[in-house]
Amino acid sequence: MIKRVYDDLDKYIKANKALIIYGPRRVGKTTLLNNYLKTTKFKYKLDNGDDLKLQNTLKSQDFKKILAYAEGYKLIAIDEAQQIPNIGMALKILVDNIKGIRIIATGSSSFDLSQQIGEPLTGRKTTIILYPVSQKELLSKFNKHELKEKLEDFLIFGSYPDIILAKNNKEKMDFLEELVNSYLLKDILILDKVKSSAILLNLLKLIAFQVGNLVSLNELANTLKIDVKTVDRYLDLLEKSFIIFRLGGFSRNLRNEINSKAKYYFLDNGIRNAVISQYGHLNNRNDVGQLFENFIMSERIKKCAYDKIYGSRYFWRNYEGKEIDLIEEREAKLLAYEIKWTKENSVAPKNFIDNYKNSEYQVIHKNNYLDFVL
Repeated sequence: MIKRVYDDLDKYIKANKALIIYGPRRVGKTTLLNNYLKTTKFKYKLDNGDDLKLQNTLKSQDFKKILAYAEGYKLIAIDEAQQIPNIGMALKILVDNIKGIRIIATGSSSFDLSQQIGEPLTGRKTTIILYPVSQKELLSKFNKHELKEKLEDFLIFGSYPDIILAKNNKEKMDFLEELVNSYLLKDILILDKVKSSAILLNLLKLIAFQVGNLVSLNELANTLKIDVKTVDRYLDLLEKSFIIFRLGGFSRNLRNEINSKAKYYFLDNGIRNAVISQYGHLNNRNDVGQLFENFIMSERIKKCAYDKIYGSRYFWRNYEGKEIDLIEEREAKLLAYEIKWTKENSVAPKNFIDNYKNSEYQVIHKNNYLDFVL
């Protein structure tokens, strides 16, 4: 049993407010919702956004229909809410017109659900994101020593709930292949009417091989034989659907700093490896540094989200080739982190230290990484 960070949803559910739960497909949102409903004291109604009757009712913006749908219930729960057109307006009608009503809506497509929900529910919602299982959550199942022993597994197969519970590597590979081929791009293809899944998968493959490196949109466009605007749009969709995330360059407009390009990472290592069908052991790979960097970046995002550590994240690089993998800017300070698989003596680039006096520098490696992500 893995204790998830949001297992106690009561803390986030309030009268005349909607709780919006975002996250990738197969990450445990439905399980989280169902487990909560088993223990709630409220009389509830649970529906799925795939239901055509529900879609017709809630998209109608007909007050009588929508209010009649919720009559007699204290809690309305809608799984896969992104499937319902104008869902934000329907939830607003419920929140504004039924005294004491509570709403939970889950969605795997932030780019669609957030656009529909954001404006109508301004001031009427709480939003949480459920990620693949974090190292912190895994402390409910393993101790720190065991987490370190399983590091290779996390680097290769990631940490989706099904991966953590799988009995062997074949089950893990089967799950990841199914996820990539059946679910990964489903929301983008349906909701944003993207015609070719092949181009999206080829784009993801290119990103997978460039993890931790500067990405040129022009190079991607030339390789895929599509225009740069389309590449930019697809990357945005992939990010909004919780597959990859972008790290921009840090700069205070010094002439020798690079800030026009970006780096991209996968939210989960298993997805990255499944996209390129590489599940080999670490001692047979030449991308261990990339795997470790991607793992640290994604785990750090989870930690900051769950521990409410607010700030901005960047990489830093100058035209002389000096770089720092991760810069966190918060509370008027710059925290600089270099990510190395092997423990090496590393000092911050002189240009960075000279120009940013309010900074701290640390190397994150396989011997000390747990302190950074727990």
